[in-house]
Amino acid sequence: MARYIMKRFVLMVVTVLIIATLTFFLMNLLPGSPLNEERTTNESVQQNLEAHFNLDEPLIVQYGLYLKSIATFDFGPSIKQPTETVNSLLGRGFPISAELGIWTILVAIVSGIALGVFAALKHNGVIDYIAMTIAVLGISIPNFVLATMLIQELAVNRGIFPAATWSSPAHMVLPILALATGPMAIIARLTRSSMLETLTQDYIKTARAKGLSPVKVVVKHALKNALMPVVTILGTLMAGILTGTFVIEKIFAIPGMGKYFVQSINQRDYPVIMGTTVFYSAFLVFMLFLVDIAYGLLDPRIKLHDEGGG
Repeated sequence: MARYIMKRFVLMVVTVLIIATLTFFLMNLLPGSPLNEERTTNESVQQNLEAHFNLDEPLIVQYGLYLKSIATFDFGPSIKQPTETVNSLLGRGFPISAELGIWTILVAIVSGIALGVFAALKHNGVIDYIAMTIAVLGISIPNFVLATMLIQELAVNRGIFPAATWSSPAHMVLPILALATGPMAIIARLTRSSMLETLTQDYIKTARAKGLSPVKVVVKHALKNALMPVVTILGTLMAGILTGTFVIEKIFAIPGMGKYFVQSINQRDYPVIMGTTVFYSAFLVFMLFLVDIAYGLLDPRIKLHDEGGG
C-alpha cells in the first residue's frame, strides 16, 4: 500500500508541474504585453515596470522564477492591482470558494447516495421512477441555467431566498443547489445501478438468510461495495464542482476566487492567472490523490496488487 501511495504522490507532483508549465508558456504565447494599458511616453518608466515584473528577462529565466514562486508559494504582486499580491487574493477568495465547494460536495454525496439507495430498494416502484426522473433532469440542465431558474422562481418571484452575495446561510442555499444538482444526479444513478447489482450477490442472500435486519444488510454489507463506483468518480465530480464554482460565483455575485480569476483573464494579469491556475490545479490533483488512497483502502485488490509488486 505504501508503494501505491508513493506512486500516486509522484504522479501528482508531475501532473502539477506539467499544468504549471503549460499555463506559463500559453500565457507567453499571447500577443502583446500585460503592460500594454500602462504604456507611457516615458521609456524609463516603462522599463522599470517591466523590470519590476521580470518581463524584461529572457523567457527561460522567467520560467525559472515562475517555478521558484511555485516552490516557495509566493506568486508575487498583481500587475493590475499593484497594492495586492496574488497570495492575498488567494487568501481572501479561496476560503469562500472552498466553503461553497465543500457544502456542494456534501449535499451532492448525501442526497445522491440516499436517492440511489431508495431507488434501488424500491426498484420499478413509484419512488424509483421519481428518483430517476429527478436524476435525469439534474444531469440534463446545466448549472448556470438552473441557477437563473432558481433566482427567478425562489428569489425574484417568491422572495424565499436572497439572490446574491454570501453573507448568511440563506444566501448559500441557491448557489449550493445550483452546483449540487448535477453531481447529485450522477451519484444517484450510479448508486442505484451498483446497489441493484450488489443486492443480487450471494453474500447478500446469505446475510438475509441468517436473519439480519434489512437495515443491517443494506448498510453493513451492501452499501460499502455499492459505493466503490461512486468513490471512483468523486475526483471527476470534484473537478466539475470546482470549475463550476467560477460561473456560479459570477451569477450569484459571490466574492470567491471566480471573481479574481475572471478579472485576471479580462485584464491579462499574468501573475493572478498563473497563480490561480496552479493553486486550483494543485488542490484538485491533491483531492484526486486522496480519492485514490480512499479507493485503495476500500478495495483490498489494490493492496494485494501492490504487495505482489505490481
